[in-house]
Amino acid sequence: MFARKINFNSIIKHQDFLINIGLILWFAIYNVLQTPENIWATYLTSILSIGLCLLPIIVFSYYKPSLKNKLTKDRYLLYWLFCYLFLLPLFTFICSYFEIGNLDDALFIAIASVALVLEILLTLNHFYKKRVKNIKWIKKIGLENSVLITLVLISATISVMAVSSLNNPAYHTKGNLLIGYELSPEKLGKNFGLFVGFFFQFLLMYMCGYLLFIINSRFLVSKILKEKGLLIYILSLAVTIALLYPILAQLLISLPINKFFGRSIFGDNPFDMENAFGAVAIMLISLPIVLALQWGKQNHQILSLEKAKSESELDLLKQQMNPHFFFNTLNNLYALSLQKSEKTSESILQLAELMRYTIYKGQEKNVLLVQELKYLEDYIQLQEIRLRNPLKLNFEKNISNPNVSIAPLLLIVFIENAFKHGIEIAEETAFLKISLTSDDKTLHFICENSIERGEIETQPGIGIDNLKKRLDLLYPNKHFLKLSKKANSFKAELKLELA
Repeated sequence: MFARKINFNSIIKHQDFLINIGLILWFAIYNVLQTPENIWATYLTSILSIGLCLLPIIVFSYYKPSLKNKLTKDRYLLYWLFCYLFLLPLFTFICSYFEIGNLDDALFIAIASVALVLEILLTLNHFYKKRVKNIKWIKKIGLENSVLITLVLISATISVMAVSSLNNPAYHTKGNLLIGYELSPEKLGKNFGLFVGFFFQFLLMYMCGYLLFIINSRFLVSKILKEKGLLIYILSLAVTIALLYPILAQLLISLPINKFFGRSIFGDNPFDMENAFGAVAIMLISLPIVLALQWGKQNHQILSLEKAKSESELDLLKQQMNPHFFFNTLNNLYALSLQKSEKTSESILQLAELMRYTIYKGQEKNVLLVQELKYLEDYIQLQEIRLRNPLKLNFEKNISNPNVSIAPLLLIVFIENAFKHGIEIAEETAFLKISLTSDDKTLHFICENSIERGEIETQPGIGIDNLKKRLDLLYPNKHFLKLSKKANSFKAELKLELA
């Protein structure tokens, strides 16, 4: 098995399971609020009763990630339908019929219905996340624009409720309007001009706070705090508020909307310290958001630089590997020409195919496993031609899907080393045992070769060194490499997580 680190990946993997656990807890809390006697006993009983009702989907949501990986789409859908359309209603009926936990029948039905709706929402969210990755404009919105959009929506919502509250005795008295949770399309149509006026005035109020947020984000934090330190930031914050708050307060006091509420929200004196405290509150409340925004930008830049560095390093490793391979294969061709072998022309053709694969396929991010396998077989055949002694070759292949993808030119390194350090220099018959096992998710490769006693190097050379670096870059935390030496053999074992 591959080594796995205990981190948040396991939490993310079982997020649907944890969400369903949260659903159970909230319904248990709701039941406690309905029957506030013996609250902890009621709470625990409710958790057990609701958990029994939702037991099928709790189990299903926990094993959902592994089921998606192991099952086909049709078979997964069959499991899903069986769980949510048969087992969930069955358990709901049983809990309701036997009055488990003394919960009402309606509550069990509501729990099952909410659980089903929640699963549908999670499924739709999964497909939405897959699609939204390709929508570039969503990624460009950013936090500042998100805040601005939110303020526009809040202004529109408050304006709708304010207009809908007109002439309602509960909210509207002479010279005094309160905003109630009302929605009246009829009043909105009749007073649309007033709605527009409310909207722009409310938006202006929020934009004053947004201006302070932008100043804090783009100047005070990014420039002053970052470059000058905390003391200068606090003093600059005080200067900014002293300069702006009387002007902004005077602007807001002058808005006609104040007459509808019977008094000015910001008082009559723009220099009132409450207005200054409001400006300070906006700055301080927005500070964590601004710091998170700055950290996010900086972290994104760091990740981009690391990605560029990794890609450059990977390209360099490929450039180091290709000349190494060419050097070995040209030596093979030279040896055949000296022997005036009839297989020289065939070997040249094979070498051309190997070079073509190395140059073109080697630059691709992934190749089909069947292509990589053909490359290995051609290389071994080319090497066998020039050996002085017979080779006992055993190449076992157990591949369920040859069309899975793998990074190119990884496996050849082991075979190159086997010939260079063991087989080519053997005084007697050498052996080479290769095993390649693969399915849709994993690949297991073993290469074992005979060696002359004392011939194997402690440091295998540039090939293995480059391979380790490539594995770290291409399969971080998704590979296992083991090199082991015995008296007369050397064994390399590689495991990859392909998905």
